[in-house]
Amino acid sequence: MVFASLRYGAAFLSVTALLAAAPAPSRAESVLRVAMTAGDVPLTAGLPDQGFEGWRFVGYNLYDSLVLWDLSRSDRIADIKPGLATSWQVDPNNNKRWVMQLRQGVKFHDGCPFTAQDVVWNMERYTKESAPQFNARQFAFARGYLTNYDGVEAVDEHTVAFTTKTPDSLFPYNLSFLMMVSRCASEAVKNDADAFARNPSGTGPYRFSRMVPGERLELVPNRDYWDKERIPKQDRLVLLPMPEASTRTASLLSGQVDWIEAPAPDAIPRLKSSGMQVITNAYPHNWAYQLNFVDKPFNDIRVRQAANYALNRDDMVELLGGIALPGYATLPPSTPYFGNPVRYEYNPDKAKALLKEAGCLPCKVSFAISTSGSGQMQPLPMNELVKAQLEAVGFEVNLEVMDWNALLQVSRDGVDKNHNISGINISRATQDPFNGMLRHVMTAQWAPKGSNWGHFTDPKIDELVDQVMNTFDAEKRLPLLTQIHERMSEQAVMIWVAHDLNPRALSPRVHNFVQAQSWFQDLTNVTVDPPR
Repeated sequence: MVFASLRYGAAFLSVTALLAAAPAPSRAESVLRVAMTAGDVPLTAGLPDQGFEGWRFVGYNLYDSLVLWDLSRSDRIADIKPGLATSWQVDPNNNKRWVMQLRQGVKFHDGCPFTAQDVVWNMERYTKESAPQFNARQFAFARGYLTNYDGVEAVDEHTVAFTTKTPDSLFPYNLSFLMMVSRCASEAVKNDADAFARNPSGTGPYRFSRMVPGERLELVPNRDYWDKERIPKQDRLVLLPMPEASTRTASLLSGQVDWIEAPAPDAIPRLKSSGMQVITNAYPHNWAYQLNFVDKPFNDIRVRQAANYALNRDDMVELLGGIALPGYATLPPSTPYFGNPVRYEYNPDKAKALLKEAGCLPCKVSFAISTSGSGQMQPLPMNELVKAQLEAVGFEVNLEVMDWNALLQVSRDGVDKNHNISGINISRATQDPFNGMLRHVMTAQWAPKGSNWGHFTDPKIDELVDQVMNTFDAEKRLPLLTQIHERMSEQAVMIWVAHDLNPRALSPRVHNFVQAQSWFQDLTNVTVDPPR
C-alpha cells in the first residue's frame, strides 16, 4: 500500500513563513493554536463556510443557536440540548407550531440583550428577501435547514413560536444550525455582511479579537457568557487554515501549533513517538459519494450496486492507518436505527457481472472531489484508491479535483447544473436523522431547494419520511427510521466507503479535552501549559 509521503522540511518552512508575521504571545498568556483542514479562515458573518469544520471552530464559538449540541461526554453519540432556547414543545392544538422559551439575561458581545425580536430578525435575515438585513449568501448556507420553515413570531419578549409547512417532528435539529447574530452590530454597519464579518458579534463563548484574511483568526473568552461552565479556559484561541496534512503535522512537531485536525495516517507513529497525543473516537460520519440519479450510468441500480461491490473497504482502512471503520451503509452500526442494511462485501466478480448486465462496459463516471475540507479525511489518496478499485471491475473514472468551497457550491447547485458529474464526494455528519439521512433522499429536498443533490426519488421512502415527520414520540420513530435506512441500502443510494474515527493530534501541553462522539467539539474547557 502506498501512502502520501511527508516532506517535513518543506512543510516546516511553509508553516514558519505563515506564522512569522504574527506577534509572539506573552509568556503569561495561555494560547491554544489549532491547525484546521480548511483552505481558508471560515466566514465569521454568522453561518460559516468551509463546511461543518467552519461550524465547529467558528460557528459554535462566536455564536449560539437556539438549540446546541451536548459535547460534554465521549461515551455516547451527542444529541441536542437547550441553547438560547431553554425548552421547546409542539403546540398541542397545532402540530405545525413549535413554541420555544428563550433564555433570559443573555447579551450579545456588543452588550445588546437577546430577545424574541432578535430571533425574528435573524430568521428574516436568512429567509425574507425584502428585509434590509437579508443576506443571500447566508440564505444559501441555511437553505437546506429551512425547506419546511414557514415563519416565526415573537409571542412575548422571551417566547417565540415557529410554524412549519407540514408537521415536522425533527424541526429542533435544524434550528441547531442557525446561528443568532447581533441585530445591533449588524444595523450599526447598515447590515453590510462583509463589514459585520470584520467585527462580528454573537452570544457565543468566544469573542472576536482579530483576523488576518487567509491566514488566521484569533478569538478571546467571552467572560460574560451565560453558561459559566463553558467560559473558555484559555486566554486566546488561534485558528489557522492548513489544508495540507504534511504541513499540519510538521507544524505540530515543530511546536508552531498545539492541535491539528486529521493528521496524515503515516505520520501517526512519528507523532506518538514524539510525545503527541493522538485521539480518536467513533462518531456519526459517512465518507461516501452522492450520486446523479438523472443521468447515466447511476440512474441504473445495477451500476450503483456494482460500484459498492467493487470496493475493498479493508484496503481503505489500511490506507488510513486503521483510524476508520469500513462503511457499508449511510449510518455507522452504533446508530440506534441502523437496522439490517445490505452489506456490500467486496465482490469484484459480482460487480463485473452487474456492469455487464447493465450494458455499461467500460462504465464511464466522473466524480467531483476536493483537495481537503471538513471531515474529508485524506481525500486525494482515498479517491485514488476508490478509482483504482472501480477501474479494476470495468469502470473508467475521472476525478474532477477542486477547492472545498467550490465543491460545496456544486452540492448546493444540484445535478441540474452539473449533468457532467456522476457523483460528489462530500463526507457527511449523520448525528441526527434529518441531516444524516432524510435530506439526501427526500423528493422535497431536491437541490437547489435542499440537499438531495442527485435528485433521488422513491415513493416508499417519501411515505416513510412523512410518517416520521408526523410521529412526535421518539421511540415510535425508531422503527420508521430503521426502515428508511434499510431502504436506502436496498436502493444503493450512495457509494459507501468509510466512517471516520475523527483523529486529531494534540501537543502534550494540551489538557482536559473531551472528544465527543460528534462532528462538533467543545474547546472551552481545554487548557494549555505555558511554553517552556
